[in-house]
Amino acid sequence: MQQKQRQKKVFVAMSGGVDSAVAAYLLKKQGFAVTGVYMKNWSDPLSTVCPWKQDIRDFKKICTSLDIPHRLESFEDEYRQKVVKYLIRGYRQGITPNPDIICNQQIKFKAFLKKARTLGADKIATGHYAINRRSIVNGKIQHHLIAANDSNKDQSYFLALLDQNQLKYSLFPIGSFKKREVRSIAKKAGLSVYNKKDSQGICFIGKIKFSDFIRSCLPKKIGDVVTTEGLTVGKHDGAHFYTVGQRHGMHIGGGLPYYVVSKNIKTNQIIVTTKPNSPFLLKRVIVCNSMHWISGIKPTMPFYCTARIRYRQKLHRCKVTEKGHKIIIEFIQPQRAITPGQFVVLYQKRKVIGTSPIITAPY
Repeated sequence: MQQKQRQKKVFVAMSGGVDSAVAAYLLKKQGFAVTGVYMKNWSDPLSTVCPWKQDIRDFKKICTSLDIPHRLESFEDEYRQKVVKYLIRGYRQGITPNPDIICNQQIKFKAFLKKARTLGADKIATGHYAINRRSIVNGKIQHHLIAANDSNKDQSYFLALLDQNQLKYSLFPIGSFKKREVRSIAKKAGLSVYNKKDSQGICFIGKIKFSDFIRSCLPKKIGDVVTTEGLTVGKHDGAHFYTVGQRHGMHIGGGLPYYVVSKNIKTNQIIVTTKPNSPFLLKRVIVCNSMHWISGIKPTMPFYCTARIRYRQKLHRCKVTEKGHKIIIEFIQPQRAITPGQFVVLYQKRKVIGTSPIITAPY
């Protein structure tokens, strides 16, 4: 008698929202043995803005509705060490870090993946809008990170630091769907969160403003606001709180909008302009110390591709070259407010090929 094939076990990282709920629903329909996992990464007892308690209630309700087992797993120590410290250290150094990209690399697809595998899972899954596609390259399986079909929700930018091993064990069940289709699936499946609003704010921390969170972690340090012409026009409460391109939060009188074009952490100055498309804000060249190649193989340079320097930005044509140990990315058209610390992500059509934090944009 032929032995029945074992169901593959998938641990789904579930937030209590509609996207991860539909991811779990679709995987169960496909025949996987699904377990829902709520990742408890942040619980500040002094905070009144973190929605994790309500999210846990929603998460448990979803799992009951889907008739799947559920687990609560804490990654608070890992999150504070790998994400929060990275975030604060970056702002203290005067750069603008991206905690969501690091959270995906270090927490969801490293700490959670390790825990899931230890507990017997074959795969993990998330509600990210992205596609994980396989092909055979030189006789070996290679995983390709592809932008989602819904360009308005595509989250491939936030997943660009994943490597081949992480992609090998990861599923993105909703990557081929539009957001409206995901909500429709949830409604038809009787999931109560089908119309729940998308979460906002810092990854896992909640609905607190980014600026408020940073100001709760770093001290004020009064300094000068100086125009590109060298005129002092006001004071600020710490250069580390501001980022290139920022318009609000400087409280400079006179009725004119001011935009941050650069900052000097050593002198505690921020340099501003009243022109939103000032030449000081437009740069064509990015310098990176290295590049994370998703394939694990550095491509032959130079080559042309497209890139974005922030989430949801349109892709722009660029040339990628290597100079010593530096990677130089030269855009065909100038880019506004290139920000050190943020990530530039390279694409070939819809496929993510590499990423790196930006070191500088010289011109």
